Amino acid sequence: YAKMATVSLGFNIDSPRWDQSTFVGRLKHFLNITDPRTVLVPEEELDRAKALVESCRAGLVPPGSSEEQLLYAKKLYDSAFHPDSGEKMNFIGRMSFQVPGGMAITGCMLQFYRTVPAVVFWQWVNQSFNAFVNYTNRNAACPISLRQIGVAYVTATSAALATAVGLNLYTKRAPPLLARWVPFAAVAAANCVNIPMMRQQEIINGITVTDENNNELGRSRRAAVKGIAQVVLSRITMAAPGMIILPIIMEQLEKFPFMQRIRVLHGPLQVLLCGGFLLFMVPAACALFPQRCSLALADLEVELRESIMAKHGDKVPYVYFNKGL
Repeated sequence: YAKMATVSLGFNIDSPRWDQSTFVGRLKHFLNITDPRTVLVPEEELDRAKALVESCRAGLVPPGSSEEQLLYAKKLYDSAFHPDSGEKMNFIGRMSFQVPGGMAITGCMLQFYRTVPAVVFWQWVNQSFNAFVNYTNRNAACPISLRQIGVAYVTATSAALATAVGLNLYTKRAPPLLARWVPFAAVAAANCVNIPMMRQQEIINGITVTDENNNELGRSRRAAVKGIAQVVLSRITMAAPGMIILPIIMEQLEKFPFMQRIRVLHGPLQVLLCGGFLLFMVPAACALFPQRCSLALADLEVELRESIMAKHGDKVPYVYFNKGL
């Protein structure tokens, strides 16, 4: 971008295209940035998108660039680069990889649930995938050591396996549908452990909170707890429809003679159906809560609240922070 031109005053590349205070606005936003097609975009194009976004932030764009091109560059940037650090995320941990990655793993968990070895293997694969996702989408302002990552991974995997194997054995004599729901129970239990453990530094040391204009005000542990709790709920919601409704669908389909003749295709069919659920549920679950989360001043720790009030009086009724995804 040797030759640069001033951006028109009416365009701000960081302004949300849709109202982020409403669920519908957030849904449109996340439908845009979790588009699984962005996973296939070459690294060079992602780097060009980042350069273009940074140029726009500096008030300059290449001559002849259209607003459509700038918005597409922002879409690629939001899908591949961390909102805190600006670093390129590993593609396995990106939310845009949740559909292709999640559909394969979830489909296999739902298909291979009958034997303990299969349950152990696929729960281990799922927790390994979740560890990548949780680490990638943490609040990057709070570093985490390799030891802490290892402890979080082992703890979450153990919780998932204990839940899955225990329920699998418990439901041997239960109706078949209950056994099909075991993978979801294991996933929900593991999410309640994996995400807080992977992001434990945020809970221990707090995360940076800002005022409405992004001026730093301090670090809050209560903000971290709120953000992480919302992420846990979002992740469970993301998995719920596919892992609860799909077993009911498969239970009914398998009663038909033609389905009994094509058992070899049951696995691929579940994978495709999982993809259909996730295609909508990934952005919908991400949209449950604003990514730029807020917390009332009155709900902060006493020390931080008093510090803010001493500097700003009653001009800062709420603080804001990135809750992660």
